[in-house]
Amino acid sequence: MISSAKSKRPEKPLKGRVRTPGDKSMSHRALILGALAEGITEITGLLEGDDILHTAEAVRAFGAEVKRVGNGHWTVTGRGARGWRSPKDPVDFGNAGTGARLVMGAASGFNIKVSYTGDASLSSRPMGRVLNPLREMGAIFETKNDRLPLKQIYGGKLSAIHYTPPHASAQVKSAVLLAGLNTQGITELHELSLTRDHTENMLQAFGAKVGRKPKDEGQVVTIAGPVSLKATKIKVPGDPSSAAFLIAAALLVPGSDIIIENVMMNNGRAGLFEVLNEMGAFLRADNYRRSGGETIADLHVKHSRLRGVIVMSNRVPSMVDEYPILAVIAATARGTTVMRGLGELRVKESDRLAGTLKMLSANGVDAKIDGDTLSVTGGRIAGGAKVKTHHDHRMAMSALVLGLASEKPVRIDDASMIATSFPQFFDLMAEIGAHIETS
Repeated sequence: MISSAKSKRPEKPLKGRVRTPGDKSMSHRALILGALAEGITEITGLLEGDDILHTAEAVRAFGAEVKRVGNGHWTVTGRGARGWRSPKDPVDFGNAGTGARLVMGAASGFNIKVSYTGDASLSSRPMGRVLNPLREMGAIFETKNDRLPLKQIYGGKLSAIHYTPPHASAQVKSAVLLAGLNTQGITELHELSLTRDHTENMLQAFGAKVGRKPKDEGQVVTIAGPVSLKATKIKVPGDPSSAAFLIAAALLVPGSDIIIENVMMNNGRAGLFEVLNEMGAFLRADNYRRSGGETIADLHVKHSRLRGVIVMSNRVPSMVDEYPILAVIAATARGTTVMRGLGELRVKESDRLAGTLKMLSANGVDAKIDGDTLSVTGGRIAGGAKVKTHHDHRMAMSALVLGLASEKPVRIDDASMIATSFPQFFDLMAEIGAHIETS
């Protein structure tokens, strides 16, 4: 197992053509919806990271039959009309926050009892934002401080609700919609800010009718229950959040020129790409096509002379996971990049807002936090620091990419968790010429 890692400036430009692993968000949803549906769902391109494997084990615990056929090729025989059954043992999600929150929503629709656990990082993350609407629908949970471990002690016979989440969250929206599959009546969710719509798209692929109507602020998403899902075939496109690290590496290393194939271009996930274009990046999407209900493309990236920009808070829902790597990119740009409205980063796998500041400052980058705003001024990157990752995969990868542009190598204390979302990270970096030392 990889425990630590060190990156340094490459001697040559990065070159090559690579393909990102399957999208993490879609992989979670494909397994969960397949477990709810009637029949056998065939999934290709599934991300086989630790988080997804925990979701696969979770739906097995609820009675679905899950089989790995080959690399990224899985089948799920769903429970259909039989419904999910009570697991014999606690369901352990490890570090998989998306899997945990979505499964809680789906399981709430059944008259079963279940205990949920997770690792130390997941157990520190708030679950109340999901539990509160599920409680409004009639589910009952036993928990301390709305964190894991917790128990669902009553589900099923839920009531449809009209709900406006206080925070922009695709996970909350998805949990409510999944619970709404087994309610009588129309479950309505008013999003004040648009979030990624993978759940809506995939529900439709499984035969559900999902309403989406614009509103003065955001949109209203509806589903009329009860709904019987039908098994289907899902092709999972490449993960844009994983592609972000390859993009950053090419932008930072002079002379680099790479192509990243099969990247999902969902509007709800394209915030980073839009910001990079505003910064002057050579980032071109070619060969557009459709796969798994989503638009995908191949991204051509070249090293670019970037300029600082202001990133307003309305960007957060479409790039919430990409701010640490954007901050790394901003460290090489002319001027100051100001990123506003980043409070949500404080409740991810770690406090990513504080962690990003510490990572940059320790390596000689001029950065500061004012409330929920992060400012990064580009210039010399001294490097040489050992970064504490706090068991956060995105912080770990961001720090290693920073090392590619630093005068001295950058080390991280723990690289083991990178496998949760991007198990091919080191191999793909090596393939384009960024050889990262591991131990």
